Amino acid sequence: MTQTSRLQDYPLASHTLPKGSSAYRIPRRLRAILSLDDFEVAARRHLPKPLFAYVSGGAEQEKSLRGNRTGFDRYAWVPRAFTDTSARSLETTLLGQRYGAPFGIAPMGISALTAFEGDLIQARAAREANIPAIMSGSSLLPMEEVVRENPDAWFQAYVPGEDAKILALVERVQRAGFKTLVVTADVPVSANRENLIRARFSTPLKPDLHLAWEGLTHPRWLLGTALRTLLRRGMPHFENSGVGRGAPILSANVMRDFGARDHLSWRHLELIRRHWPGTLVVKGILAPEDAVRARESGADGVIVSNHGGRQLDGSLAPLASLPQVVKAVGPDYPVMIDSGFRRGHDVLMALALGATFVFIGRPMNYAGAVGGQPGIKHAIGILATELSRNMALLGIQRPTDVRRDSLRVLR
Repeated sequence: MTQTSRLQDYPLASHTLPKGSSAYRIPRRLRAILSLDDFEVAARRHLPKPLFAYVSGGAEQEKSLRGNRTGFDRYAWVPRAFTDTSARSLETTLLGQRYGAPFGIAPMGISALTAFEGDLIQARAAREANIPAIMSGSSLLPMEEVVRENPDAWFQAYVPGEDAKILALVERVQRAGFKTLVVTADVPVSANRENLIRARFSTPLKPDLHLAWEGLTHPRWLLGTALRTLLRRGMPHFENSGVGRGAPILSANVMRDFGARDHLSWRHLELIRRHWPGTLVVKGILAPEDAVRARESGADGVIVSNHGGRQLDGSLAPLASLPQVVKAVGPDYPVMIDSGFRRGHDVLMALALGATFVFIGRPMNYAGAVGGQPGIKHAIGILATELSRNMALLGIQRPTDVRRDSLRVLR
């Protein structure tokens, strides 16, 4: 490969390199993991069942969760032959910054409960690979600590329901040093996640014999994440929902409180725009009309998303909505996307349908849980390898070269 970005230092095509190659060597415990789906299989074994249910599950009957994956089956590629792709590169420009690939790490809550310092290892791996990482507002590490590790990280906010609290949070994010703020639009109320009740997961976690048994029967997680966190960092708290520290992650009676959000309106986004001097992105858009309204309210870009199938069950898959959103806002407006992406050809499919960039969530959480920062590095390398290989097979040099006419709709 002839990539010029820092992704050249990652394990690109490492499973097919000649013996004795001096390229990055994958840690032995990760060598059997050949795809992002393999990380999920490994994480299911590694994590206590309540934690795995939190990461993996969707709302109600999980129609949206399944639909996010099956949406890719609607299309098929038409590759071009005899095209010189020897100088191909994954480099991509987004919101004025040049990144090493057209994908980044999506925000995921309580990542520090599935992997030791989960938010930090995501931020570090993203910095090394020169891709964006979005820190979740429901994280368990202070935002100030994460942005020190990666000054180019983005922060995703679950906006509280009062003007004064909104402005206080925006001021804190700015003071911490973030340059990009992501406002999540699709959580006016908490979703109905029945799978979490069945798995006996709650936030905060309720200490009981079942939780203790799950810890004891998953010793690698217990020693490597839970006890290590308690010994080195103390009891984790929700750190970033407001100006002050939130509830502890383990409590018999404390309620997690992000405040009422069901009365939030476009007025609140416009309020944020007036007070936020950096880049502003709105996440959780499916309707083309909402994308237009976000642009008119001053957002610099949108992320087409159904929250990974974790909010309204039966909602449209982001990939299905993407072409209409791009058409509504125009080709020059940054339209990003997440939810359900697992393969390099998934990323390229979104780019062919008009997306500017793709964010990957659950697989990066699984990778951190199973392998720490090297695991995330390996996940990034796997996806980059798939992208580069598929670009060669399609006959394109850069991610931006992929076009809609390379896809056919299957009837």
